[in-house]
Amino acid sequence: DAITDVAGIEVGHATDLEGLTGCTAVVCRAGAVVGVDVRGAAPGTRETDLCRPGTLVQRAHAVVLSGGSAFGLEAASGVMRHLAEAGIGFDAGGIVVPIVPAAVIFDLSIGRVAWPDAEMGGRAAAAASASAPEQGCVGAGTGATVGKALGPGRATKAGIGTASVRAGDTTVGALVVANAGGDVVDPRTGTIVAGTRHPTEERYADSVALVRGGGDPGRALEQTTLAVVATDAPLTVEQANHLAAVAHDGLARAIRPVHTMFDGDTIFALATGDGPPPGPEALTRLGVLAVEAVERATLNAVRFATPAGGLPAAAAG
Repeated sequence: DAITDVAGIEVGHATDLEGLTGCTAVVCRAGAVVGVDVRGAAPGTRETDLCRPGTLVQRAHAVVLSGGSAFGLEAASGVMRHLAEAGIGFDAGGIVVPIVPAAVIFDLSIGRVAWPDAEMGGRAAAAASASAPEQGCVGAGTGATVGKALGPGRATKAGIGTASVRAGDTTVGALVVANAGGDVVDPRTGTIVAGTRHPTEERYADSVALVRGGGDPGRALEQTTLAVVATDAPLTVEQANHLAAVAHDGLARAIRPVHTMFDGDTIFALATGDGPPPGPEALTRLGVLAVEAVERATLNAVRFATPAGGLPAAAAG
């Protein structure tokens, strides 16, 4: 039940428990057709233009999710160096150039001010394996929090989560770093699993109700949820971008509110399969699987979190 159930996908974390930050490398050594969809209005990203249709390079060799806000984009350079030393990358006239898109969350206000650097990115890439990755407050999820409608002091600790869905011979997996300003909600019950904590009562305050009542949805300016969706289906670049776009429905089902002017919500899609691309019916099924995988991975990102930085986690009440 992890993104590594998709053939060709490996995941590695690097974690700074003192600075409460970290990064995660999703590695595809043979390369994977890549797409992206950015829905938040305040993203921190690298190489997202390269992921879109009409560009020369169609395959990525890793995707990096990182803490540290824009500073954390440095971690992707370390992943590049690690892959280049292994001979993995795009052949640019005999020079190997790994293609490594990346995106970041803002976690600078929890723990000490720190961010993942190139060395930490290299460690994440070196740790990558096809084993199910650890979930919770590790890697890019180390400093993640959710529920910031009343400021960071009333947030709940979150982290990184993963899930996979299989239908027939096709697998779709997701990896999500939940660092939302809104609440994480179980769509089956409507129950808030983790979010903005009420200032005077032992319950969640309901971020949507606060915003509806005139509250500031961007009070903390520290929100962004990131995800990688992977499949063993063979996709074109156009189809990978479509899958990334549809997968945002999984965030919309589990996070309320989401995709605000203060978010950098970004989803990457990776397709490792070879062969003829699917038709419209099969691509639609892939979208349904991706939405479910993202939704469940988002819930796991808060359910596996543990208290840190003076903030409680959902499992701790």
